[in-house]
Amino acid sequence: MISLEIKKQVVLIYLWLWWITTANICVEAKRDSLKPGDTLNSNSTLCSKQGKFCLRFDITSNSEFHSLFIGVNADSGPIVWMYDINHSIDLNSAVLSLDYSGVLKIESQNRKPIIIYSSPQPINNTMATILDTGNFVLRQFHPNGSMSVLWQSFDYPDDTLVPTMKLGVNRKTGHNWSLVSGEFNLDWEPKQGELIIKKSGKVYWKSGKLKSNGLFENIPVNVQHMYQYIIVSNKDEDSFTFKTKDKDYKTLPWWTLLPSGRLMGNEGDIVNADMCYGYNSDGGCQKWEDIPTCRAPGEGFQKKAGRPNIDNSTTYEFDVTYSYSDCKMKCWKNCSCNGFQLYYSNMTGCVFLSWNSTQYVDVLPDTFYTLVKTTKSAPNSHVNAGIKWWIWICAAIATTLLILCPLIIWLAKKKKKYALQVKKSKRKEGKNIDLVESYDIKDLEDDFKGHDIKVFNFTSILEATMDFSHENKLGQGGYGPVYKGILATGQEVAVKRLSKTSGQGIVEFKNELVLICELQHKNLVQLLGCCIHEEERILIYEYMPNKSLDFYLFDCTKKKFLDWKKRFNIIEGISQGLLYLHKYSRLKIIHRDLKASNILLDENMNPKIADFGMARMFTQQESVVNTNRIVGTYGYMSPEYAMEGVCSTKSDVYSFGVLLLEIVCGRKNNSFYDGDRPLNLIGHAWELWNDGEYLKLMDPTLNDTFVPDEVKRCIHVGLLCVEQYANDRPTMSDVISMLTNKYELTTIPRRPAFYVRRDILDGETTSKVPDIYTYSTTISSSCEVEGKV
Repeated sequence: MISLEIKKQVVLIYLWLWWITTANICVEAKRDSLKPGDTLNSNSTLCSKQGKFCLRFDITSNSEFHSLFIGVNADSGPIVWMYDINHSIDLNSAVLSLDYSGVLKIESQNRKPIIIYSSPQPINNTMATILDTGNFVLRQFHPNGSMSVLWQSFDYPDDTLVPTMKLGVNRKTGHNWSLVSGEFNLDWEPKQGELIIKKSGKVYWKSGKLKSNGLFENIPVNVQHMYQYIIVSNKDEDSFTFKTKDKDYKTLPWWTLLPSGRLMGNEGDIVNADMCYGYNSDGGCQKWEDIPTCRAPGEGFQKKAGRPNIDNSTTYEFDVTYSYSDCKMKCWKNCSCNGFQLYYSNMTGCVFLSWNSTQYVDVLPDTFYTLVKTTKSAPNSHVNAGIKWWIWICAAIATTLLILCPLIIWLAKKKKKYALQVKKSKRKEGKNIDLVESYDIKDLEDDFKGHDIKVFNFTSILEATMDFSHENKLGQGGYGPVYKGILATGQEVAVKRLSKTSGQGIVEFKNELVLICELQHKNLVQLLGCCIHEEERILIYEYMPNKSLDFYLFDCTKKKFLDWKKRFNIIEGISQGLLYLHKYSRLKIIHRDLKASNILLDENMNPKIADFGMARMFTQQESVVNTNRIVGTYGYMSPEYAMEGVCSTKSDVYSFGVLLLEIVCGRKNNSFYDGDRPLNLIGHAWELWNDGEYLKLMDPTLNDTFVPDEVKRCIHVGLLCVEQYANDRPTMSDVISMLTNKYELTTIPRRPAFYVRRDILDGETTSKVPDIYTYSTTISSSCEVEGKV
């Protein structure tokens, strides 16, 4: 038998071997460098110290070759560097090595070594390291403790730019830093100080110079808000790079240039250079191509609904590298082409159409692009004398109009200003004249300068909404209809067309524009721009695919999609958005019309506060303001605001309390009004709370999805928010703390504002209204209609 001592020794040997193996694995897993003699094969990785980036051999999504590349977290995120894809690598035998002479190379069976870096003279004391910036550097360490960079991956960008990676030129070596993707390049042009996108050496797009606010002219503001640009110009280099303004931003910011010419980032499209086709100058596009002889100036392609019938005369281009711009360019140059479609579901490939062989079937959902002709041309024909005669007549008429039109416009403006002065003078005299503020469109555009508000062309809005078709209508807001639109870039948007008879005038329009463009928060709807055309005033927002909260919350069927987890997430999101408006935005913002229909839901059912037409701006030092113009929606207005015009952040807190109770209950505040039950939702919640039966307030459709403690906490907070006196209501900071922390709430709710007590006497229902609440009878008793004050 084996003695106990021998058994102990065997166990110790096994433990020692296990420790050695585990230690080696841990060392291997944490390795971030190659020392002379070290190798890296397809079964191992080299990861930065914090594990942000990893270097490895693999096949990539944007290459059909095996390659050596650096990716974010090894498996996700963009590829920040890839070795030349023109050198295919045998994945099974590929080895990256650093030899004792300082040569960094890739070797594989039956193939010549690929030298990444070598020096004419052998170099000692080298090391290749993957840094937490994503840069793979080969450095030499000197005896005096200094080091020098021999080679780095950031000097050879692929198609992705990350912070500290540069675009521009190294003046010491003459080396250029440029993103390359297919035939497109993204470069930094130091003389003009702007970014440019080139295709085969021809400039397609320019960013324009940096403005005083630190943003480029031709890049949408909404995709620049997170970046801080760093531009260096000295004897060593002319370069451009960027970083995030928010130090706590957890996601790696990146820009990627696609083979189509589009530049994308974390926030979506940055530039659509594939929309630049040589004869337009929108958004930084460059004009470089003469118009073909068969085309006339002003012609362009317009998206249409329907499906053309395709016969044998239709031509195809099956190349998956062809994008929208390639198809458009080919059709533009082909005089027999009148339109095109994209062939593949990924929006590549071309189908070229001729109107001699197609018809439209409008009921089908496909879209195609048709050439819209504004003028006709006969490029190679002789002009006869009759045509020349008409040309001279037209020229004479045009000249006359050019002289008369400015005169007519000047007279009209003068008359308009005179009429405005007369109205003002009459009002000063005490005459009852309804004065409406009037603004010239040019004056309005001047007002927007410095606010980075993009003004869209009215024609592009008509195309995006298909002439404001009924099929594209999303709903009817308080100030006009809202339509779904698809811009020429393919981006889906919500188009708010202000009604000419709406209560929102030019002041509210300017207010909403200037206000929202300054606000950047994930729980606030994003304004993309506006359109001003004659009397038309249009706002363009990001598109929210799940419409508004009331679409689900107050519908007996659709509310089932809102389980308790989603409802609590919506409550938290609204509270975070309000806290930003009240405390963390540059100006203190009071929304004044917070309600379910003004809470939009994105694709993940996350809430975004919308409709800032009635919002008020304050400095952070201001707290209360009195107003004679009370706006908002009955049932959501606080008593001090509805009755006395006193507006503060606590007015929004009251509205939030009503909305919170509606989310829990699944019914509108005024839906409880009827002949037998003179209680609103607030009164109903208060009575159930006092009776200890608060769970009866909960929407029955929640079934078993709710968390009782969270429901109780929400009702408790909701009742605190709707208290009569503003000073007794919590701030939004307090609200978030009470909702998210699990401590016991000690503040007891008091009787809410607008509360009508219900008593049952001898089988009859009567309502007794305390004297201090007599104004509660001013609330509308309609159970369906929400009135605008």
